[in-house]
Amino acid sequence: MDKKSDTYLPALSYDLLTPLYDSLIRLTMPERAFKRRLIELARVREGQRVLDLGCGTATLTLLAKEMCPGAGVTGLDGDPRILEIARKKAEGAGADVSLDLGMSYGLPYPDASFDRVVSSLFFHHLTREGKVRTLEEVRRVLRAGGELHVADFGRPQNLLMRLASLPWRAFDGRETTGDNVAGRLPEMMRRCGFAGVHESARYKTLFGTLSLYQGRKV
Repeated sequence: MDKKSDTYLPALSYDLLTPLYDSLIRLTMPERAFKRRLIELARVREGQRVLDLGCGTATLTLLAKEMCPGAGVTGLDGDPRILEIARKKAEGAGADVSLDLGMSYGLPYPDASFDRVVSSLFFHHLTREGKVRTLEEVRRVLRAGGELHVADFGRPQNLLMRLASLPWRAFDGRETTGDNVAGRLPEMMRRCGFAGVHESARYKTLFGTLSLYQGRKV
């Protein structure tokens, strides 16, 4: 979702940088560790349906399927170019996952379609309005008792992490990143009807503090 409109925003803000996304994340973050922890915390069971929101190149989508082979896993993204990369990765891995084109604020799924929604490094691309609309849509497509698990930038835990966050905030824009750095995402989740919202893990990265949040639909 674009900062100023309802169009999608490429993963690194510019289409030319999209092929570099996987390499950049691997080099600058403990990607395997925090994504594996995110799926572990989701406690996905056989037969459940999982949506990877803002799936990008489908790294988290494929990991969810790898860790929970008996679950139905779907990835959704608004960027058709990055979905091409995701589909090639899925084909190469021989993974039985669905990859759909769509926007987070208007999910193309019926009510109560999923048991879990997971998302990695997506919410900081959204304006405050976009975050709220997306959270409302996530709650709509979750079944009763379903859970949302988010990995994204949060409130820096010290001065070093605050300084580390300055470059990416300048790159992505303060309008979209401000709520993340201020630690407002959990409260936004509560206001959109999620219960038991809390920060379940925290990681230091070259871009600042990465937080894992979770909440459930009552």
